[in-house]
Amino acid sequence: WGVGAAAARIVADALVWDNHGCMPLRLDAEFLPQLARYRNAGVDFVSIHIGFGEQPWQDHLRMVAYFRAWLRARPEHYVLGLGVEQILRAKAEGKLAVAFDIEGARAIDDQLSLIGLYYDLGVRWMLMAYNKNNAVGGGCHDDDPGLSAFGRRVLDEMARVGMVACCSHTGYRTALDVMAHSPKPVILSHANPRALKDHPRNVPDEVLSACAASGGVVGINGIGIFLGENDAGTAAIVRHIDYAVQLVGPNHVGLGLDYAFDQAELDAFVLSQRHSFPAGMGYNTGIRMVEPERIPAIAEALLARGYGEADLRAILGGNFLRVAREVWQ
Repeated sequence: WGVGAAAARIVADALVWDNHGCMPLRLDAEFLPQLARYRNAGVDFVSIHIGFGEQPWQDHLRMVAYFRAWLRARPEHYVLGLGVEQILRAKAEGKLAVAFDIEGARAIDDQLSLIGLYYDLGVRWMLMAYNKNNAVGGGCHDDDPGLSAFGRRVLDEMARVGMVACCSHTGYRTALDVMAHSPKPVILSHANPRALKDHPRNVPDEVLSACAASGGVVGINGIGIFLGENDAGTAAIVRHIDYAVQLVGPNHVGLGLDYAFDQAELDAFVLSQRHSFPAGMGYNTGIRMVEPERIPAIAEALLARGYGEADLRAILGGNFLRVAREVWQ
């Protein structure tokens, strides 16, 4: 990994959890090179999305079915990480545990029962909104009306089945409403402090603190336009991690790198979907990202800042594991 002995030992021994990765959303995609990169980087668990934004529920179901079949055909290296014990066992066996997430509640349309179905298929968290408003609440790039009555029913059903609620990409007012209403910890799966980079996708301190107060975790992402001026350097992401830790404590910060493995697909999305990715906010081709292979270097940089081993283990994965123990059924 090109890091010192102390960082290498901790990454190898700790449970390393990347709470959000973006595989190509195609039914003919080959995931072996991408998932192998997680394994080689020391990652033990990753959550990958099955859809986002305006995509219909049918697309989400097709994609999760394809992911599940692909993983089950390769049991020597991968497992469906649908429970804490499965994740811990996968680490002990040197395998990568994989679960799924949904970026935006449009994926359930108006049907609450889809939440339980998605959970049974391996979806372990869902965004309330993806940049724009929906029936649940407001997005970060829209006129946020707050959490709706339907949104409160969605949260109650998610808590009942064991699915974690997430407020990344969600509007300020809706995020605070969600954190006030939810009976379970709420996460910011892949979001950064707005105090360090003033971008609507980043999160004000008040929301970061409310997330921690709910028992949740802020997963710092590695997207260059949210870290700085398209800066995906190790120093940039460590600065955001450290800011969040100083604000809410080391027990409420983790990693959700949001790394998109298909740069061409990402470029096409941000240019073709201006409804979700407004012009003038950095959503252009060539967005830089912190790749999974950087995790050992991030660990080493945090050690150099004086972080103790216990806090580093919590940030690398222990905090998201705690939320899973509390919320997943």
